[in-house]
Amino acid sequence: MEPWITTDPGTLGGKPYIRETRISVQHVLELLASGAAQDDILRAHPQITPEGLAAALLYAAQSMKNEVVWDVQIPA
Repeated sequence: MEPWITTDPGTLGGKPYIRETRISVQHVLELLASGAAQDDILRAHPQITPEGLAAALLYAAQSMKNEVVWDVQIPA
């Protein structure tokens, strides 16, 4: 099976997007952050399948796994 999330330097500036759409993972996250429910997103974007939406969320979660945040204090 092909991966649900893909990238292409010529599509969306190389941002990861849901296969067979031009909808980026970032856009999906922004919709959710603005209060949209998953059902709302699927209704508004019929080209996204439930599997594609789930894959976008999983991709975002996996991208955060190795993220490190440093709390650096810079004296004034």
